[in-house]
Amino acid sequence: MSEFINNATKRKDALKAIIRKLHAGESVENLQEEFNEIIAVSTASDIAQAEREVIAEGLPVSDIQKLCDLHVAVFQQGLESQAAPETIPGHPVFNFRLENEVISRVLESIEVSLAKVLAGDANALKSLRLAVGNLQLIERHYEWKENLLFPVLEKYGFEGPSKVMWGVHNDIRKAIRRVQSLANSDPVDLGTVDAEYLALAKAVRDMFYKEEKVLLPEALNRLTQEDWDLIKSESLSLKEGPAYVEPTQAEQAPVFETEGKVNLLTGALTPEQINLMLTNLPVDITYVDENDQVCFYSQTPERIFVRTAAIIGRSVQNCHPPQSVHVVQNILDDFRAGKRDAAEFWIQMGGKFVHIRYFALRDAQGAYKGVIEVSQDVTEIRALEGERRLLDDKA
Repeated sequence: MSEFINNATKRKDALKAIIRKLHAGESVENLQEEFNEIIAVSTASDIAQAEREVIAEGLPVSDIQKLCDLHVAVFQQGLESQAAPETIPGHPVFNFRLENEVISRVLESIEVSLAKVLAGDANALKSLRLAVGNLQLIERHYEWKENLLFPVLEKYGFEGPSKVMWGVHNDIRKAIRRVQSLANSDPVDLGTVDAEYLALAKAVRDMFYKEEKVLLPEALNRLTQEDWDLIKSESLSLKEGPAYVEPTQAEQAPVFETEGKVNLLTGALTPEQINLMLTNLPVDITYVDENDQVCFYSQTPERIFVRTAAIIGRSVQNCHPPQSVHVVQNILDDFRAGKRDAAEFWIQMGGKFVHIRYFALRDAQGAYKGVIEVSQDVTEIRALEGERRLLDDKA
């Protein structure tokens, strides 16, 4: 056993053998008996490294996703021996674990209501439907992992387990939608609701275990305090879902590498990158500053309204015909006075349905800084029907 304790390479190779045997159909019980010694000293880092390497060697991520619950079962002995992740009030990990507790209470409330409905209490159906609606908390919880924790972990080479978890997230999301749809149908097929919910609850609770015993210990082991500070600052905007960062957050925004780049609130780009981005958006953009002067327009390949460099520095009122300049002035006056933050119009022009929107721009103190005009040909968008979830192979 000492050869495994003191030799990380041997531990990794043994763990890879376990994973491959598991995927070849070996039972959990046989593997636990055969590899008891190595399992007992395996850490979350060892397991993550082994999974990452078998993926790199050709084992599909989708296969690992299908059997990742069995992975946890095989390695549970080793994982259980590790100390729980440190929990510090205010730390993202503390909040993350607290969310798991809240989700656990949601699951318990569903189980109580479901038991009452199955026992014949028709009045409990309303409570069941309300409780099932709270499953959306899981979606937010997974978004935090996918958009904040996974990208930072990837910087340290921790990719395989993240990809597997993301796949499981999507399976759970589908299961949530099925349970919610079944619970809100009329009449309700209680037997199907019960079966679907039990499978969902098991998947969610199994994910709790994977987070506590693999993901969070790995994150605490790898991430720096600077990483956690970034995640903490971004967590508020992700959970509240605003289209902008509040002033107090903006003041604490991280500073990105800026050599040859323009430092922005959520990244840094070269002037070339900014130009490429703006000229390839499927919308026309014009920016007018707080003095009503045109400062910028995007020269997209198929621009809807013609713009030329001659308008730069021109008064925006002079860019419109006399018949419509009063509309423009009213919008500017309302924006400047704080009476509104947006205005929109739509017109039909040359067989196109064009959507035109104006947005007031304000700084962190709320001072008016101009307006951005966004125009888009939405003809094809309005004609869309149904869904497309796969990539169209047509060039």
